[in-house]
Amino acid sequence: MKLRQALWYVFGMFVCVMLIVTTTSVPTANAQAQVKPPIPYPDPPKLEVGGAPVKRLPISQIVTYKKLPQYHQAPWLDKFVKDGTLPPVEQRLPKEPAVYLKSGMKDGIGVYGDLWRAFSACPTAGYNDLAGTTMGWFGIESYSSRYGSLVKTGPLFRADQDIEPMPEIAKSWDWSADGKVMTLHLIEGAKWSDGVPFTADDVMFTWEGYILDDNVNAPRHLDAWSWDGKPAKMEKVDDYTIKITFPIAKPLDVFYLMNEDNFHVMPAHQLKPLHPKWSEKTPKPTYKDFANALPPDALPLVTMGPWVITEYKTDELMIMRRNPYYWKVDEDGNQLPYMDEIQYRKGPSGIGRDLCTIAGDCDHTNLENPSSFVESMTKAQSPDAKYSISWGPETLGYDIEFNFSLDVGAKDDRDKAVRTLFRDLRFRQALSYATDRDGIAQSIMKGPFLRGWAGGLYPGAPDFDKNSVVYYPYDPPSANALLDEMGLKKGSDGIRTWTSGPMSGQPVVIQLMASQDQKETQSVAEAVVNQWSAVGIKVNMKIWDSQTQTDAMAAGNWDMRVYRQDQAFALPFVNVTALAPITKNFRWHLEGDKPRQMMDFEKDLVDIVNKYRVTFDPAGRKKLMFDYNNIFTKNVYDLGVFVGRYGLGTAKRVKNIPDGTPVFLYTWVEDAVLLDQVWTPLDQQLKQNRPETIPIYKK
Repeated sequence: MKLRQALWYVFGMFVCVMLIVTTTSVPTANAQAQVKPPIPYPDPPKLEVGGAPVKRLPISQIVTYKKLPQYHQAPWLDKFVKDGTLPPVEQRLPKEPAVYLKSGMKDGIGVYGDLWRAFSACPTAGYNDLAGTTMGWFGIESYSSRYGSLVKTGPLFRADQDIEPMPEIAKSWDWSADGKVMTLHLIEGAKWSDGVPFTADDVMFTWEGYILDDNVNAPRHLDAWSWDGKPAKMEKVDDYTIKITFPIAKPLDVFYLMNEDNFHVMPAHQLKPLHPKWSEKTPKPTYKDFANALPPDALPLVTMGPWVITEYKTDELMIMRRNPYYWKVDEDGNQLPYMDEIQYRKGPSGIGRDLCTIAGDCDHTNLENPSSFVESMTKAQSPDAKYSISWGPETLGYDIEFNFSLDVGAKDDRDKAVRTLFRDLRFRQALSYATDRDGIAQSIMKGPFLRGWAGGLYPGAPDFDKNSVVYYPYDPPSANALLDEMGLKKGSDGIRTWTSGPMSGQPVVIQLMASQDQKETQSVAEAVVNQWSAVGIKVNMKIWDSQTQTDAMAAGNWDMRVYRQDQAFALPFVNVTALAPITKNFRWHLEGDKPRQMMDFEKDLVDIVNKYRVTFDPAGRKKLMFDYNNIFTKNVYDLGVFVGRYGLGTAKRVKNIPDGTPVFLYTWVEDAVLLDQVWTPLDQQLKQNRPETIPIYKK
């Protein structure tokens, strides 16, 4: 009897073990069987976009630096020279000013006067923008500060080559014989808008106070200026010469570390006394104090740009007036800019700029919110339309980014559990299978303008190859199978819960950030909230303004965000640090006090990007980008949603906007169009808000 009981006991234990093995292994096998394989990425729909082709020129036919026989200014400035408020124009200009050439102007030499009417949907938090403080975007930074960069890359769409930038404050540069030393020759005798001389000390302050100081939320730090793990070194030679020493020969991406996005020179005479390293105040200012050192009412702005911000009414209006010390002229010696004033209206959404341009009350819009495309195109075809539209390639991409950092900004067990989910490829694949990309695209705008996108390189990028794309199709059963395999169990309410770890039994709830000023990020977020809930993932959508997003990204206090992706995915060499975590402040995977734990495929991407940034051979770069995009999309490094085309809408009355100007390529259009040489015929000029006034600074 005892033997029989023992045998039954052993048999029962065997059955239990088999049941456990069966119930834990069958879902995995079933999951793999149920998950659909990737599909080939479709070809784009045929679409006639029209528009005149780009006229490509050598840079030397667009701009040069030389002394001219005589100079002229806007006639109404004569009274300020006469009463001693301003020195004569020739004394306000550099020894050899930058000269825009007629050969590079579509409509030729312009006339003075008029008002450029613009729109911003971002709050202005302050003016220390290289420290991460938002000035308001929508061109505000471009027109008022970024004409003070070492080099300029925005207008390169017009150049007959793709790497070497246009000169800017650095009028020329030389390489040593071994290619490891670059000597920059700066403009000599230029002045800031308050009349204080510009020198190499301003460049060195920007280097030491922003690039070298990791406590400042600058777009690039020394790790971006490093090759083979060794940093570059910048030194002042004299008041108008800078020397940079590199660990390798001629790194191609250095030009894009010195451009208008990353190294526009900051005024040392104004900001150095406010910097924690140099301030003599007691107590010393904090780095937060420094970021906020130039609040919205600290006006006029001190700048090297063509216009100076002189007035700001919160969330209503911003006014910029011409900078009488601006250091560029046209070929006839006329000091630029041609236009006297820029006016910014403020509103809650970027759609407002589209509507303002359609109504004829704004002079420019970037069509980047597809929900307004149809109305914009329809109104542009009217005979009395005051604006026209041109369309670019497929480089308008909206995606969803994941926060992969295990520790930076992770405040509790819930944050850590979410980051761990993101690092599991099955979870990212599941979200991809759960996303109806084409459905979202068509719900925003029916027709051929928008289509699904895997993420990674834009289909309109010169180095894009569709065969590199790993494209997971919309298939909710595949998503459910993968989530089941991960052990995320659906509850009675349909929401999945963790079944192990500190969060066991708790629902999987993820925060998704959308942008206040980018309408389509909200459209995407609203769509995936519904689509992902169908597979048991609960998403809470939050709409944040630009400064709140900037602060959250810098601190790592976020889960996912919908984002209109950057130009690095069109032209990778313009911003290699945006492609993979080669710097500590790579936004998807920040590094804090501890070394970050990179996933294996991230290491592969870092290796590819480090090879790319020193590869001058175009065929070699293209091959590296094929491999990069294949690894990126296979691992769903970000989740692409849809891709389309940007449209550029500009007022018909303005002249000298080059044919084929892209909204977003090397940089945004505001840095590409060279607004300082745009002009309007006298009979079409508008009434200014503050005519015949200049910025006045307190002594």
